[in-house]
Amino acid sequence: MKKDKILLVDDDKTLLHFLSEYLKKRFDVLTALGGAEGLRVAYREQPDLVVMDVMMPGMDGWDSAERLRELSDLPIILLTAKATEEDKLRGFRIGVDDYVTKPFSFAELEARILAILHRSAPAQPGERRQVAIGDVILDMDKREARRGEEAIPLTPTEYRLLEILVDQAGKAVAENDLLQEIWGTLHKEETAAVRRYIWMLRQKIEPDPSRPRWIVTVRGYGYRLETTPATALTEE
Repeated sequence: MKKDKILLVDDDKTLLHFLSEYLKKRFDVLTALGGAEGLRVAYREQPDLVVMDVMMPGMDGWDSAERLRELSDLPIILLTAKATEEDKLRGFRIGVDDYVTKPFSFAELEARILAILHRSAPAQPGERRQVAIGDVILDMDKREARRGEEAIPLTPTEYRLLEILVDQAGKAVAENDLLQEIWGTLHKEETAAVRRYIWMLRQKIEPDPSRPRWIVTVRGYGYRLETTPATALTEE
């Protein structure tokens, strides 16, 4: 069975060595020393996922992630010494899929990688569905969204969140259920992460994100994907 290809980008040679040795049991592991080299390896090798440190000299993790996002929707996990609210918002705007705060266990990082790769995997043959969300068509087989001829770039996490809401269309889905479905039981993220991704999805899907018609809030509970447009209140 072919292994998924993982690219590790860090300026710490010791961490790269031990982390790559650990992950080689399950993945085909590539390494790069610094952001610039990471971009070159990513373009050349086309990995399935990138794990990248934030604090690197020269081209840091933020700049590297932005460059990667310009050309690809491959999953990105950032390693950071401090996951502040400001950092998370910046990462979500770029399209980062997850954060791991240092110090971390290798087993935890492996679990995060597996969870993201699972939700990034293409649908099996025969499962194809196309769902209309207003003027947006979500192709469940190609794992892509389009508005007319225009592709809507969705990160794997954004796609998985939308996929869950589509599967439960017309029903309210609790924030905690979304959190567990997307990040799993090992993840210690707060439900605020779900709200950030809902905000990002609305920017891409809704005609007027401040007055959502399709991805609506069920106050005090969670969210619902409308099967028909709803008259929505402005989000607070």
